[in-house]
Amino acid sequence: MITKKKIERLTSQKKIIVDYLKSVKTHPSAKEIYFNVRKKLPRISRGTVYRILNNLKEKSEILEIHCGISNYDSDVFPHGHFICEKCERIYDVSDECGKCNIIKSKKTKVGKIKNYKVYFYGLCKNCSKQ
Repeated sequence: MITKKKIERLTSQKKIIVDYLKSVKTHPSAKEIYFNVRKKLPRISRGTVYRILNNLKEKSEILEIHCGISNYDSDVFPHGHFICEKCERIYDVSDECGKCNIIKSKKTKVGKIKNYKVYFYGLCKNCSKQ
């Protein structure tokens, strides 16, 4: 049986959402993405933004970070996240995860590591000062 692969086109809406995510260092929520994308596409609906984000997530083109609400990251390279328990900002954590011997060797007693998600929780520098 011959199956046809579904070829998905890159719509202008999807391109603008991806471009926005790649342009920011923060980890915006779907709501933030919607309001920022509306500046370029005033007629885009929330539903369209949510559908595109879900599609990108399912295809592993973006990461979804859960901390009360869903936030998104265009950096799909394995790395950890630090989530401030006070202001709820999310920071990328790369160096600390790279020093972990388990992640370096990508092996554990139970199997080989293909990917990982690490969340660190605490107070960021700004909230610690207050």
